[in-house]
Amino acid sequence: MTTHRSTPDKRSKHGWMMLACCVPVIIAALVLVATGILSPGFLLVAIMCTAMMALMMRGMDQGGGGRS
Repeated sequence: MTTHRSTPDKRSKHGWMMLACCVPVIIAALVLVATGILSPGFLLVAIMCTAMMALMMRGMDQGGGGRS
């Protein structure tokens, strides 16, 4: 049985793509806070979500465990 391992370059691009998916969430949070629909605390939640995604992607990049 063969295992599929991504190259570091491929994983790096995937990490940036996942973080890019968080940008619309932050933009939406900014707009909703600016219009007064949501409280500024929601903006903090959106930023924390992006930070957590970055940490998870960084952890996945450094894993390197060999599953079969």
